[in-house]
Amino acid sequence: MDPLTTILMVLTAMLTVAAVALFAMGLYSNLLEQFVVEVQEESAGGVQGAGAVAVRKLGTMNRRFMWPGYESGMGRKLIKAGEASNWKAEDIMAFQEIGFVVGVLFGLIVANFFNVNLLWALVGALIGLFYPLIWINDKVTKRHLAISRALPFNLDLLTLSVEAGLDFTAALAKVVEKGKTGPLRDELNLVLKQLKMGKTREEALKSMILRVDLPALTQFVTALIQADKMGTSLGKVLRIQSTQLRIERTQRAEKLANEAPVKMLFPLIACIFPTVFMVLFGPIVFAFVFNNAAGT
Repeated sequence: MDPLTTILMVLTAMLTVAAVALFAMGLYSNLLEQFVVEVQEESAGGVQGAGAVAVRKLGTMNRRFMWPGYESGMGRKLIKAGEASNWKAEDIMAFQEIGFVVGVLFGLIVANFFNVNLLWALVGALIGLFYPLIWINDKVTKRHLAISRALPFNLDLLTLSVEAGLDFTAALAKVVEKGKTGPLRDELNLVLKQLKMGKTREEALKSMILRVDLPALTQFVTALIQADKMGTSLGKVLRIQSTQLRIERTQRAEKLANEAPVKMLFPLIACIFPTVFMVLFGPIVFAFVFNNAAGT
């Protein structure tokens, strides 16, 4: 090979390596370095922090494609789920996109491994696409259940505090201080902060109704607002609402207790009865078959 050609090839290779190195350094300084800093600032840190930052980056890209109905509906669900400070509507869309891709890949792997129809890839894609929505709805349901269970106790404490002579704000502060930790206590604490910031009682309570969107809590708060407007004694209204909640909780427990035998029918028929029949009649059938075989 000509020495000049060899020198040119070596110089070309060196320049290519230098260009790639400079491109990598520029990419790191502009994108990767910022990504690493954001991961370090993320409270989770590590792989989980990197995943959260990646989802938020993808969510930022989704802002231009997201339609208003999806944004408003998902925003309300996130507020009801108590996740308003962590995730936004565009982040949930990013989770749906990631779930769609992961579902397609998993479906293709299953179809290839078990040699089945490629429609499994479509099934996996649909599961991955709708799983974040199912997750959000499950969070809302669990939060509503926790609020429903904590409401009678906190309402009793609020009633006792008002009947002891405290005004509504002081009684609410006592409930926040002595109440059980949970989403209801967090909501009441937020109402207390809004009252201290200058909001009226009606505005703070109505904002809690919009955040939680739970019928039992809505009924209680509406009664408080009406009592405040009409000048009715707050202690009497709270005592009536507390008694009503106790009655409703007892009726709900009785309803669940009456539904239990019906729900137990299928496990009894499908699982327990066949096992009992096998234990009782299995030896009889075995002895009958064995004696017939020995006689022949």
